[in-house]
Amino acid sequence: MIEKDVLVIGGGAAGFFAAINIAEQNPQLKVAILERGKDVLTKVKVSGGGRCNVTHAEFIPQELVLNYPRGEKELLGPFHQFMTGDTIEWFEKRGVALKIEDDGRMFPMTDSSQTIIDCFLSEAKKHKVDVFLNHSVKSLQKESEDFIIETTQDIFKSKKVLVATGSNPKIWKLLEDLGHTISNPVPSLFTFNIKDERIRDIPGVVVNNVLVKVVDSHLESSGPLLITHWGMSAPAILKLSAFGALELAKRDYKFQVDINFVNSSFDDCLNILKQLKHDLAKKTVYKSPQFDLPKRLWQKLVLACEMDNEIRWADVNKDQLETLANQLTQAVFKVDGKSTFKEEFVTAGGVELKEINFKTFESKRIPNLYFAGEVLNVDAVTGGFNFQNAWTSAFIAAQNMSSK
Repeated sequence: MIEKDVLVIGGGAAGFFAAINIAEQNPQLKVAILERGKDVLTKVKVSGGGRCNVTHAEFIPQELVLNYPRGEKELLGPFHQFMTGDTIEWFEKRGVALKIEDDGRMFPMTDSSQTIIDCFLSEAKKHKVDVFLNHSVKSLQKESEDFIIETTQDIFKSKKVLVATGSNPKIWKLLEDLGHTISNPVPSLFTFNIKDERIRDIPGVVVNNVLVKVVDSHLESSGPLLITHWGMSAPAILKLSAFGALELAKRDYKFQVDINFVNSSFDDCLNILKQLKHDLAKKTVYKSPQFDLPKRLWQKLVLACEMDNEIRWADVNKDQLETLANQLTQAVFKVDGKSTFKEEFVTAGGVELKEINFKTFESKRIPNLYFAGEVLNVDAVTGGFNFQNAWTSAFIAAQNMSSK
């Protein structure tokens, strides 16, 4: 049996961040990480397209929490303790400078996730954190004041345990056996599968600011939209998928979306089209895209109105103008299924939040059992917010685990 003061289950971002901070704050503690795979930090490696979207440049806690469909209320207090500015400072103190992109996402200056991985591995080594690879946890039990953890390779004993395994059904089952309630996981960040002539053969087209609504629901979002080979993606869709995770799962990912491509009312759009009919009388509608729409999408929408591609603005009748205004402001698309967003598989679900003390991230049910990251029923929209939750929860848990 291997004895440690603190065991961290999960060799991902939250696990390493917690272990390093525990060992740094209390060098007397023997800290170890148990990783089920042959490598650590694999999700960090692929995040942000291999660049690692470390956090998001939002520095007001009340604004930051709005990006968490599950966890908004609970994270407000923790974000007052440790948030974006603290994350930036933590990495910069360890030689990793971050930069802010136009959309607010923050990456290492190197544009490489390996920079973050190297930082964690270096800090873990410096603070004598032991890392056990290929140690998949088989059982987790509390015996008197100690935790006994059996892995595929050994048995460990520890006074304190932090679980940072992300979305892991096997670990959730072990936590359930210990007395915790698990909210059933459903996908949270996903793209929409849509087969429709209006977007066929134009993958890569981006519309900068659309309004998307799920028909027969209160769900809506706005932002950039990307047309893909399989349907639609980008922030407008991903935000909707995150906040609508539970509702869209109930619908088995079969529903309709209403898209306003020009972000204006039907009436305003129609009035502009009427003016264009006068101003561009001799030009063809098909070849004169408006509203800053990409040319290929504009042409698809014009053809969807059953207009000839040679028709001039002067010859467009009232019904055709109304049909075009309808396509621009309230185009309905049928969604049939979903696809994972890149490698960044995020779920809604996990340990019920009411069973956690968010001042310490300790279990209310099992003393000295702590949590960090997505093992809890907390998830966020894309853009660095899931990592910020990992850093915040791991740091606060570490503070409390190292001081008691």
